[in-house]
Amino acid sequence: MTWPAPIELTGGLARLELLSHNHAPGLIEAVEDGKLWQLWYTSIPAPDKMESEITRRLKLHSEGKMLPFTIFNQKTGQTVGMTTYMNVDPMHRRVEIGATWYRQSAQRSGINTECKLLLLTHAFETLNCIAVEFRTHFFNHQSRRAIERLGAKQDGILRSHMVTASGMLRDTVVYSIIAAEWPTVRQHLQFLTKIPSP
Repeated sequence: MTWPAPIELTGGLARLELLSHNHAPGLIEAVEDGKLWQLWYTSIPAPDKMESEITRRLKLHSEGKMLPFTIFNQKTGQTVGMTTYMNVDPMHRRVEIGATWYRQSAQRSGINTECKLLLLTHAFETLNCIAVEFRTHFFNHQSRRAIERLGAKQDGILRSHMVTASGMLRDTVVYSIIAAEWPTVRQHLQFLTKIPSP
């Protein structure tokens, strides 16, 4: 059985569904909100590359390496972005939450925080993960602040870790939340999203 198995995650602000080629028109519209593919420090598909990006992610899903999601605004039904469980490691019960982007108008709306709460809750409470990782470009300060606001701790910086699409070397900042920290992080995220504790 694939780990993690496909699932739909739903909150008050956001709904995460298994990525599909049927989502391409909405994702193209979403990525055009802010021309996100032009950000040099991240890798977000351009409109004409969206179909191939969906194909790439679904191939990794079929190989058991990724569980990709499309993110929808739960109240309006509007497509707002993509996220994934990636670098899946069933033996050591670890996943990375990454390859995430949101249309500009959905940023700082609370949707990202709720998505992370949904993904982390599923990772720690259903998948029984030992740790969940986050990785981002050293110069993606907006992403680093968002990860730190979640309560993740920085593990370190992988210097000259990757060659980007532009040929530049990327230093990757690695963060994680471990299982022992999850109850406190969950309470923090529930407070941020105004979701009552069970």
